[in-house]
Amino acid sequence: MKRPQGFEHRPPPLPPAAARPERPGASGSKATPKPTSKPASTSPGKSAPGSTPASSAPTEPIRTQPAASAGLAPVFPFRRTGDGETGTGTATGNSPAGQPPGQPLTPRAARSRLRGARRARKQYEREEVRRFTGRSRRRRTTWLVGLGTLAALIGFVLAGAYSPLMALRTIEVVGANRVPADQVTAALEDQLGTPLPLVDLAAVREELSRFRLIRSYAVESRPPGTLVVRIVEREPIGVIPSRGDFDLVDAAGVVILSGDEPQAGYPAIAASVGSPGFAAAAAVVESLPAGIRTQLTTVTAATKDDVTLTLDGGARVVWGSAEESDYKAVVLAALMVGHPVGDVDEYDVSSPDSAVLR
Repeated sequence: MKRPQGFEHRPPPLPPAAARPERPGASGSKATPKPTSKPASTSPGKSAPGSTPASSAPTEPIRTQPAASAGLAPVFPFRRTGDGETGTGTATGNSPAGQPPGQPLTPRAARSRLRGARRARKQYEREEVRRFTGRSRRRRTTWLVGLGTLAALIGFVLAGAYSPLMALRTIEVVGANRVPADQVTAALEDQLGTPLPLVDLAAVREELSRFRLIRSYAVESRPPGTLVVRIVEREPIGVIPSRGDFDLVDAAGVVILSGDEPQAGYPAIAASVGSPGFAAAAAVVESLPAGIRTQLTTVTAATKDDVTLTLDGGARVVWGSAEESDYKAVVLAALMVGHPVGDVDEYDVSSPDSAVLR
C-alpha cells in the first residue's frame, strides 16, 4: 500500500528502561510454563465456580521492546527525489557519502548524488567514444601530419626559389665560336637580379633570335644564381651568288656571311634557296665526310633527284637523290681510296649497291 504524499511514519515512543520487560531466558531467568489444561468453558454471563470475574481481573499494560534491543536496525523516513514516492531506509545502506548514518536523505544530498552520477556517466561515455574512435583519430592525425609536412616543404622550396638568394647574377655562354659570347651576355643583361624561376624565357628567345649564326639554344638554371646558355651555331655548307655578292649560307638557306668574293673552303651551290634542289644539295653536303667535303668545289641540283658534285681535279660524282646519302658517302670514300681522282673521271653512286666508275 502506498503512503500518501508527505506521510511520515514515526516509531512509537520507547518506554523507560525500568519498565522494559525482559526477554525470556535473559539474565538466567526461566520462562513461565504454559498451563496444560484448558479452562472450562462457561456460558455467557456466568463464571466458573471459584473463578474471578473478568471485570475484576487486574489489567497489565502492553509493553513493547525497542527495535535496537531486538537486534534490528532503526528505520528513518526519507523522501525519494524525482518519482514522488516516499519510503523508509536504514542507516546502514542508504546514507550518502559524507552524511552521518542514521540521518534522513536531504534534498541537497540527493542533488549532490545526482550530480555525481551524471559526472560519472559523462566520463564513461567519453571514455567509450575515445575507445571506439581511436583508429579514426590516428588516421586523421597521420593525414594531418603528412599534409603539414608537405605544406612546409612546399613553402620552404617557394621561399628559397623566389628569395633574393636565388637571384640571377651570372650568365654563362657555352658553344659560341663565330658568335661573340660577350654580345650574347650583353643582350641578356636585363634578366640580371631576377630570381631564376622567374627568368623571362620569351625575352631570352627574342634577344637570341637576333643572332643569325645561332641555330638553336638551350637555357639551364644553375642555382644559386647562374644562367647557362648553350648555343648551337649554324654550319655553312656553301656559297650562293646573290646580286653581285656571295652569300655563305647554311642548310636552311640562312645567310651567315656576305662578301664580294666567295669564301674559301666552301663549294658553290648552283640552286636557288628554298627550292627542292637546294634542300637535296644541302642534305648531300652535310652527309659527306670532312675529307671529301674539303675537295668539293661545286654542287648542282636542278631537281631533288639529280644532285651532281664536282671535285678538285675535275672528277664528277653522280649522286642522284638525297636518299641513302650516308651509305652513298661510305661507298664513294671506298671508291676514291682504290681509284683516286686523277685516275677516274666520274663516280656514279646513284645506285650504291652497283657503283660505276667512268
